[in-house]
Amino acid sequence: MNKLITFFKAKSFFHLIIIFIVFGISGSLSVVVSGPILDYIQIEKLVTYYPAYLLIRFILIFPIYQFVLIIIAIVFGEYKYFLEFEKKMIRRLKFF
Repeated sequence: MNKLITFFKAKSFFHLIIIFIVFGISGSLSVVVSGPILDYIQIEKLVTYYPAYLLIRFILIFPIYQFVLIIIAIVFGEYKYFLEFEKKMIRRLKFF
């Protein structure tokens, strides 16, 4: 357990639990929210090839997840922690 606390740079075991809860809620909520957005766009009618549909859905879920993660972090009082997490993730994605 101490390795997880160190890896996530949590202050305590309780803080680690809050971090996991925020990640869990954010991931689930972003998938749920992306469904109606894709229905509104009617992407299923435009893209009939299922792997392409999954790729488009993933591309759409990623920015939604980033936004939802910050919102849920604010609710749990962990804005600073997850803002640093977002900055780190964006730095890693800047490969081009």
